[in-house]
Amino acid sequence: MPIYEYECLGCRKEFEILVRESSPPPACPDCSSTNLRKKLSAFAALTSGAASPNAMPAACQTCGIPGGPGACGFQGH
Repeated sequence: MPIYEYECLGCRKEFEILVRESSPPPACPDCSSTNLRKKLSAFAALTSGAASPNAMPAACQTCGIPGGPGACGFQGH
């Protein structure tokens, strides 16, 4: 179940919400508007192995965004 970040286009409130397949479309917690924009956000994943859980992926080699390859949303890298 992913957590998505949204911005309400009505009141400009930014919020996060847990989204399930069976969930109704999200609404702004402040004004109840469904006129939302999904924000681009980086995610973190823990994997087994010797890496520290605090380790972050290397910066994208094209744009330098610290979320790692693909974090900026540019599909070319």
